[in-house]
Amino acid sequence: MLQRYRQAGVSAQPKLLMLLTLDANARCLCHACFVPEKMPPAAKAADTTRDNPWPLSRLTQNIKIYVDRMSALWVEGQVVQYNPRPGSRMAFFTLRDTESDTSMTVTAFPNVITAIGASFEEGVKVVARVKPVFWERSGSLNLQAAEVHLQGLGDLLAQIERLRQRLAAEGLFDIDRKKPLPFLPRVIGLVCGRNAKAKDDVIVNASARWPAARFEVREVAVQGQYAVREVTQAIAELDSLPQVDVIVVARGGGSVEDLLPFSDEALVRAAAQASTPGVSYRHEGTPLLDYVADYRASTPTDAARRIVPDLAQELDGLARAQEGMRSAIQRRLAQERYNLDLLVSRPIFLAPAATLEPHRTFIDSALTSLRTQVERRLNSERQSILQASATLQALSPQATLERGYSMLRLPSGSLSATLRKFLRGLLWKESWHRVVWLLRLSVQRPQPAHLIPHSSVLFQTQLPPILVTTGGSHGRNSPSCTRNTVLRSGA
Repeated sequence: MLQRYRQAGVSAQPKLLMLLTLDANARCLCHACFVPEKMPPAAKAADTTRDNPWPLSRLTQNIKIYVDRMSALWVEGQVVQYNPRPGSRMAFFTLRDTESDTSMTVTAFPNVITAIGASFEEGVKVVARVKPVFWERSGSLNLQAAEVHLQGLGDLLAQIERLRQRLAAEGLFDIDRKKPLPFLPRVIGLVCGRNAKAKDDVIVNASARWPAARFEVREVAVQGQYAVREVTQAIAELDSLPQVDVIVVARGGGSVEDLLPFSDEALVRAAAQASTPGVSYRHEGTPLLDYVADYRASTPTDAARRIVPDLAQELDGLARAQEGMRSAIQRRLAQERYNLDLLVSRPIFLAPAATLEPHRTFIDSALTSLRTQVERRLNSERQSILQASATLQALSPQATLERGYSMLRLPSGSLSATLRKFLRGLLWKESWHRVVWLLRLSVQRPQPAHLIPHSSVLFQTQLPPILVTTGGSHGRNSPSCTRNTVLRSGA
């Protein structure tokens, strides 16, 4: 027993008398050893006590039974949180009461949300047919939506969504219609509200990036009944100025109703028809003007970054580019100098004539061989010519004539065998064009013939004159001399 008291943290005192009470079954009835019997749970919540409480599971079961008995009902509220989850089997959003700080989680199948369209987003007011659902395990209560409909402003958003789909079908939002922004605009057109902070945001951020930036500002109403007309006129006026290279439409934040003018069809079409590139800048929301803008900026810094370059960054880029070009040129020069040194150090450049020596030797050898062959051929041909000349002289009739022989042809055309017979037929009629040669014959000794052109010449010799003709065509009565038959003159 003392051991149990020590385990319970009670110290045993020598002078302390402890009275132990035993029941009829000899069981210890002290507080440390007494274990009361478990009582049955209360049937009703009102019957629970400190000694007889309900288990938590009993409570959640009863709550679920009570919630399940509730019928479906229609509730209204504002969507304050919605995170689309593509591919999820269930959609979740938070519905908040518009007059009190009360909100509940609502679940719905994806087709319920898809039926509303893209206008279902945070901030819209909806009416939903829901059924309360209690989850025992987490002890949470939410609403299961079977139908969701836009209400009030939600109807306007639905109309804007239908307009967006129609303009998209016309191609006003196509990417190929987007115009590129200039690198450095001459003048920046700015459309903003009167005394709006958005004006200062754009000018300050753009001037910080490019101090020489120039602005053409048009302050207009950005909300209310005159907003559409004034913003449209400002865009058209800035677009007509040739020095304006970009137009920025800036506006601050606000409720969904405040941004409705920037979803007006006339304003959207005017922005789409402008030839000057446009930038749309807004704090929140996505009106239709953002879809036709060539660039959508989310912050003033983002808008300034897109419309003007950063001077410090450009100067740094130029410095790095110059350094890079200088380094590249130096590397190229060093590489080319190295290549040139390699070329110059080659033997061919040290002694260029060395490569010509084999060719010179070959040419000298070829010339020597050619000269030898030509001389050999000339000598061979010279010998052939001499042999042919000797043969020709031996067979030539001229040589026979030089030895004292002649061929005589009678006027009848036949050769004369004797000189007497030839002299008998000496007379004939001479043509003026015939060449007559005088041949002086000597019987005692042969002498060279003296050929003198003459029409008719008498021979003053011991023999009668002889008329001899050579070459050309003769008449039938003309004597001629041929080289076919040789007759000795003394015959």
